[in-house]
Amino acid sequence: MAASSAHSFANYPSLQDASVIVTGGASGIGMEIVRAFAGQGSRVAFLDFDVDGGRLLAAELQDGGGRVQFEPCDLRDIDALRRAVAAVAEAHGPARVLVNNAARDDRHSWEDVTPEFYDERIATNLRHMFFAIQAVAPGMIAAGGGSIINLGSDSWWRAGGGFPVYTTAKAAVHGLTRGMARDLGPHRIRVNTLVPGWTMTERQKRLWVTPSGLAAQLAAQCLPDPIEAVYVARMALFLASDDAAMCTANNYMVEAGSI
Repeated sequence: MAASSAHSFANYPSLQDASVIVTGGASGIGMEIVRAFAGQGSRVAFLDFDVDGGRLLAAELQDGGGRVQFEPCDLRDIDALRRAVAAVAEAHGPARVLVNNAARDDRHSWEDVTPEFYDERIATNLRHMFFAIQAVAPGMIAAGGGSIINLGSDSWWRAGGGFPVYTTAKAAVHGLTRGMARDLGPHRIRVNTLVPGWTMTERQKRLWVTPSGLAAQLAAQCLPDPIEAVYVARMALFLASDDAAMCTANNYMVEAGSI
C-alpha cells in the first residue's frame, strides 16, 4: 500500500516556522523526517556525515521552497556536534524540536566485539543523543518549552540477535528519555521515544531484506503491509507538535503490532 495514494496526512500549524534539528537526516528514516518537517513549513536543519547525500537533499528541498540547512557533522565528535547546533541556532534560531535519529544497525557477532568496537558503536548509536539534548536544552528553556524525540528500535523488545551492541544502545535510549523527561519537564520540554519496527529503507532493502525475512516480518505484524519510513516521520511530526502537549516520558510505537 503506497502511503501517498492511500492516506491523507495531517498538517500541524504549530510546526510552521518552528526551528527543527534532525540528526542523521541524509538518508533512510531521517531523510523522511526532514522531508516531513520541510513540508510543514518548519525551518529544518539536519546533521549527517554523508556530505554528498546531505547536500543533495538540502538542494532538492530548497529548490522546492523549503527552508532547509545541512550541517556536515560526524556525531561521534561531540565538539563538532556542538558547533553544528550553534550554527543552526545562528541561522534558524534555537531549536524548538530535536529529533535524535542518527544510528547504524550494522550486524556483528558477540564473539568478535572488542572494547574499541563497543565504544565506537555506543558513540554512534547513543552518546550523541545525550550531548545533542545538552546542546539544545538551554535554548528550549529560554523559549519556554520544546520537544525532544529519541529514536529507539523494536529490535531489543523482540529479543533480536545479531547486533548486541546496537540493541544495548537502543535499550538505553529509553532510560535516557525517561530521565531527561523528568529533568526537563519543569521547563515544558517533552522527551519521548519513537520506536520503529523493521522499516523498509533503501539501506535495509539493499543489505538485509530477503523474501523469506520479509515474509516472517509481515507474519509477525498485526497489520499486513511493510512499514515505510513515511509513517515513522508522521509520528515524529505529531510528537513535535502542540497536539502532543501532554505527551512525555513515553514510547510511541510504529511497528504495525509486531511486539
